[in-house]
Amino acid sequence: MEHPISISEYLTTEELQKIREFSKDKETPFILVSRKKIEERFDELKHNLPFAKIYYAMKANPAEEVVSLLHKKGSNFDVATIYEMEKLLSMGVSPERVSYGNTIKKAKDIKKAYEYGVRLFVTDSHSDLRKLAANAPGSRVFFRLLTESNGADWPLSRKFGAHTGQIYSLIVEAKKLGLIPYGLSFHVGSQQRDIGEWDHAISQCKYLFDDVKRYEGIELKMVNLGGGLPAKYLNPTHSIEKYAQIITKYLHEYFGEELPEILIEPGRYIAGDAGVIVTEIVLISRKSDSSQYEWVYLDIGKFGGLIETLDEAIKYPIFPEKGNNGNGGKEVILAGPTCDSMDILYEHFKYELPKDIKEGDRLYILTTGAYTYTYCSVEFNGIPPVKVYFID
Repeated sequence: MEHPISISEYLTTEELQKIREFSKDKETPFILVSRKKIEERFDELKHNLPFAKIYYAMKANPAEEVVSLLHKKGSNFDVATIYEMEKLLSMGVSPERVSYGNTIKKAKDIKKAYEYGVRLFVTDSHSDLRKLAANAPGSRVFFRLLTESNGADWPLSRKFGAHTGQIYSLIVEAKKLGLIPYGLSFHVGSQQRDIGEWDHAISQCKYLFDDVKRYEGIELKMVNLGGGLPAKYLNPTHSIEKYAQIITKYLHEYFGEELPEILIEPGRYIAGDAGVIVTEIVLISRKSDSSQYEWVYLDIGKFGGLIETLDEAIKYPIFPEKGNNGNGGKEVILAGPTCDSMDILYEHFKYELPKDIKEGDRLYILTTGAYTYTYCSVEFNGIPPVKVYFID
């Protein structure tokens, strides 16, 4: 592969110096998260989509430091479980600012959420809808459309959502059950590079808005754009300004000047760029004297938080702490430390490291503020979850 990028495309000199100073007396591996970058991403999104209500996706990074910061900024929150919900409520977040955004819910958890005061729920099936009617009567319900997730680094198709015909029948049933059919949602796939995927999803929303009003007299009021906005990984994406401009254009093309209430559920976009994993090289070896590539084993791997390297889907920017010192580079295979043979980060896609890299040297794995430490195994090989630190 070609390696045209440099760490300066991701971190300023000041940011890099701050990471080095903080890291020098810390044992690896650990994740360093910048509060400043999280705040910047939230502000950028609010500026570019001022009409959208932001519901931060807790699953991306549910750390109290992140929640507290976003709570103060006025964010709403999307939760996948009752546990995330209870964490928010314990931190003073009002239940009116919480959406129960998982289509897979136990009846007892729906009941508990309702008792806490949550009144906004998603669904995509008749069984879940009946549980909502029984345990959260009179609540607002939005319905998740099935999308293909073409163009996404981390697709979210098939498991969630339903086809338009099924959604239509759910809307009708919701009203009969005494729930409020409130709106529609979709998710075009995480780290979605093709902005055109929002076009098809929004057009489906408009089709359903019109049909249920014409034939059932049901007026939907909200469109939830879901997630999909990108963080800055190895492969480039459009700017947030470009995403916002085109998505806004699609909304007005289908809904005209008077838009319905618009929600958006960013997670990766807000938290991803804020994190840096600092890791140490444990071992460098070859499988034979004639092997073309060296294997470089790190003290963090798939089970330490880098599960999104599964199928080499997410390609993180990875740089040596010391740079290459002008000695040129070599392509290597990167793997984690555990005794599971699945714990290989990148074997087909090759990263370039300095020729003189050695055991004990450190690497920076960038854009690791989202979907990392929350994916950690609890005690595989006895390894504790990765430590997380926060800096301003």
